[in-house]
Amino acid sequence: MGNKKITEKSGALGDRLPDRPVLGTEPVKQISYNLFLICLGSMLVAIALNGIIIPNKFVSGGLTGLALGIHYIFPYLPVSWLYFFLNIPLFIIGWKFVGRRFFYYSIVGMIIFSVTVEWVHVPLQVQDKILSALFAGILTGVGAGIILKSKGSAGGTDILSVALLNRFCIRVGSTILAFNIVVLTAAAILFSLESALYTLVYMYVSSRFVEVVLTGLSQRKAVIIISPKWDEISKKILMEIVRGVTFIKGQGAYSGKDENILYTVVTFRELPRVKDIVREIDPDAFVVVHETLEVMGHRIGNQPHW
Repeated sequence: MGNKKITEKSGALGDRLPDRPVLGTEPVKQISYNLFLICLGSMLVAIALNGIIIPNKFVSGGLTGLALGIHYIFPYLPVSWLYFFLNIPLFIIGWKFVGRRFFYYSIVGMIIFSVTVEWVHVPLQVQDKILSALFAGILTGVGAGIILKSKGSAGGTDILSVALLNRFCIRVGSTILAFNIVVLTAAAILFSLESALYTLVYMYVSSRFVEVVLTGLSQRKAVIIISPKWDEISKKILMEIVRGVTFIKGQGAYSGKDENILYTVVTFRELPRVKDIVREIDPDAFVVVHETLEVMGHRIGNQPHW
């Protein structure tokens, strides 16, 4: 294609996001809701830790895994207090690289998480170790995802993950999985290979469920449509799906003809309707669907709140 000229059909793709308020300026209802999410997520993770991971001598991921490793070597040191003190260096990093609201919520989250690990003990009778690892991974992943759905975290590698996401656009789940590999290697050396392999299953399931909870059906798709009936397709997308459409001026390399390329961003649930519209109007249209990491913009945006 030759040089591109981009023109906006609708301002829905480019509106500026409002500034994020700090913790002290948020309504009490909103603060209560976020604290509820942190408490609920922390309880699920604590149930997995005290009910499955510690009884089976598994190692968890991130700072929790480091705290567990130290606890297994020195049983008189409680996991909750180890986790609390190991968080201090990461909160120093967090002060520089994450938003203040997220930082303050995370301090509260770290305290709540430490308290739940200390006090929430629910025995889970799962005999098979593979099933135990799977169940613990589901509970931990869902719990960690719920915590990150709030406007804070429970500290630990969540702080590091969000800092890397904001600075380098590295996915939260990818950072957690990479950090966990380091912990896993240490566990294999210090404890046993069998325990490390069970932990690997737990870590993988956990990281995947974090992504599912965070994105789920809210994931956005970028759609590129090339069709001679571009005008009719764009109008139907605007009218029926109510999504902005951008025209990109291009030129076919073989035909030499000028083309109007349609570019739009829709939700995962809206994507089938877009495909139906294109098929109805022009079955021969060329359509490309892209994954998105983040989308900033009014209505369609799904940029994390961190």
